[in-house]
Amino acid sequence: MILETQAKGLAMAVFGLVFSKLAVLVIAAEPLPFSKDTPAERKEYMKIVAIFYYPVLYYPLLVCGTLQLKAGYVFGTLLSFSHFGVLLWQKFDCPKTPEIYKFYSLLAALPQLACLAYLCVQFPLLFIKGPKTDEVRTISDDLDSSYYTDYVKSLLKKRPSALAVSAFVAFMTIYHTALLLVVLVVPILHIVRAGIDENIAFLLLGFGIVLSDDRMEVVRIVTFYTWLLEVCYLCAMTLSCLVSLVMLMRSMVLHRSNLKGLYKGDVYNIYNSQKTIQPSRPGVVCWMGLMGYQAAIVSLGMAIQTLVFFICFLFLVFLIIIPVFYGRNLIVFQMAGMAWPAWVTLILVTLLQHITAKFAFIKKEAGTRDLNNRDSLFLLTYLLFLVNVVVGLIVGIWRMVITALYNIIHLGRIDISLLHRTSESYDPAYSYYTNFLKVEVSQSHPVMKAFCGILLDMMMEGGRVGQKIRDAEEGIQEKRQDKTSTARRIRLRWQLLYTLVNNPSLLGSRKHFQTLQTTDGVLNGTPNRKSKKGSKKEEAKTTEEPSDL
Repeated sequence: MILETQAKGLAMAVFGLVFSKLAVLVIAAEPLPFSKDTPAERKEYMKIVAIFYYPVLYYPLLVCGTLQLKAGYVFGTLLSFSHFGVLLWQKFDCPKTPEIYKFYSLLAALPQLACLAYLCVQFPLLFIKGPKTDEVRTISDDLDSSYYTDYVKSLLKKRPSALAVSAFVAFMTIYHTALLLVVLVVPILHIVRAGIDENIAFLLLGFGIVLSDDRMEVVRIVTFYTWLLEVCYLCAMTLSCLVSLVMLMRSMVLHRSNLKGLYKGDVYNIYNSQKTIQPSRPGVVCWMGLMGYQAAIVSLGMAIQTLVFFICFLFLVFLIIIPVFYGRNLIVFQMAGMAWPAWVTLILVTLLQHITAKFAFIKKEAGTRDLNNRDSLFLLTYLLFLVNVVVGLIVGIWRMVITALYNIIHLGRIDISLLHRTSESYDPAYSYYTNFLKVEVSQSHPVMKAFCGILLDMMMEGGRVGQKIRDAEEGIQEKRQDKTSTARRIRLRWQLLYTLVNNPSLLGSRKHFQTLQTTDGVLNGTPNRKSKKGSKKEEAKTTEEPSDL
């Protein structure tokens, strides 16, 4: 996926297909399709085998799209139609299963069918369009492509492959997690509501709860309350899905902004200290596992969000809305009514502090502000000390609630740290993401790729310049190029060269910086100039940079 010129759709579909299989595997009775009646003690081992089996099973689909050969497109078409036909036949033959919910297997297979259907359409289209050549593609094809030149011209408007695949996998995660959250809870609530009879009145009476003297009325009340439980749960799950989708879209926007900033050398926007943007062992490990890591974080975040939102909806419905409609069990309002003197006192004291601070303790003279009536200010501070302790307690509780809600809502995002700027290195998800960015930026910098593509086009025998020279030698007449277009092309190339030379994120990759500068001398690709003499030497070297390229 580092080669941005590859087709993103094929990779997105294959990754989504593999993740859908993993989501179904979590609660599947038989982990592998060719195993039946697996003993309970061996089922966990079979699930471990299945984790590696399904990626291997669908790996040929990814290879067929990566090779960019007509033979690969034909083979990919056959494979995709085969997988799609087998899966479709299985679901039509047996749409209902005893797993949790009778239609769970069918609903869980919809993303798989969608991914396979996309592959069934995409492979024939690629075969009809045909690759540019039937030879095996190498890294030179990636550099020779105009993708990176267009990438620079459009100011990073193209979507990086890793971002597209990661976002698609996260969307699939939201779907499967929501499906699991529904089928694990809602059918149980249906069973409980269907089993409520007159005996529930005696059960509640044993706990001292008397809803009504009529037992049928008690049955109706309890049935209504269980229905409210289901409504609250579905509302919480729906809100969790919406929050996850919004967070996913914001993550995509921020990720592109982070890439653009690192391409320009703005390292401190991501890291809280000086870092060298280059591949490393942790960076490669994080680059390989980012999509799986993000899928797990999104799934866990959705589950926790659903639980918290469910509790909030229960509090809202059973302690506020229902008591107001029926005019009884007004526990919250009774407690608030008993404590109204304290609340009124706190509100009046807070207003008093704000009013006195504005009109008595601040004076304006000649456009400046200063303190006034300092003696009264110190006296009022002393008198309101105990009241401010109570206000501080309420503010502390409110701070805990806001912090908890913020962290729960943003738990599914790995592109921001849930800790303070100075402690973000202790956030494993954010550290994973920042290490991933080091590899992504160092290997797919559009300026570097565009410059290498120009050099490759000029130097390789099969480039456009070489083709023009051969045509001229063979006597082929060519139209004279417009002087304006030639000058414009030269100017754009010099602008690209200037950007390449002066880009801080690329400066540390220069040959003379790697050989003559120490690690302390170049951080984030920027030289550390400690003296005027050293500065002059480096300026002299900078003038010689085009020859080093």
